Amino acid sequence: MSNQSPADARHLAAYNVETHLIGGNGVFPNNADLPVIYYPHAVDLASDDPAGSMEAHFEAHGWGYAWRNGIFPYHHYHSTAHEILGLAAGTAKLQLGGEEGIVISMQAGDAIVIPAGVALRNVAASTDLVAVGAYPPGQLWDVNTGEADERPRTDANIAALALPQTDPIYGDHGPLLIAWTASPR
Repeated sequence: MSNQSPADARHLAAYNVETHLIGGNGVFPNNADLPVIYYPHAVDLASDDPAGSMEAHFEAHGWGYAWRNGIFPYHHYHSTAHEILGLAAGTAKLQLGGEEGIVISMQAGDAIVIPAGVALRNVAASTDLVAVGAYPPGQLWDVNTGEADERPRTDANIAALALPQTDPIYGDHGPLLIAWTASPR
């Protein structure tokens, strides 16, 4: 990411994550300032309740309002909340950024932070998929699908949204705090 200092890039490289900066495409605002952060093998699911373990992990690091379900098969985004999605069971291929966007393959234990504005859809998933979502304190999600009448309202929501104070995987340190603090916002 070009807006990171060399020290930020070195600190970010110490974590086993991928970052993807996804700019607007005319349909979806996406987020040219805050990268998507993909955390492979983020949460240990060695329990009788993998979804509960994931929810507890996110909650322990300050991200709550958790839900369990699948992931919408159509492009959508949130303008009022940043989101972490973790897979408690199964596999999924997620497309981020719209029709021409990137595809990330995830498996149980993986997680991904999706900044407000970034479009997401489930391209393919196993039949046993269980996704867990959570949000920073005070951020309640909305659902937008790229309709013309959503903007400029959603753009204003995204611009006004506070940055999280914790990383949902690592807590008071971690790649989110490095990558998002380095953003020009």
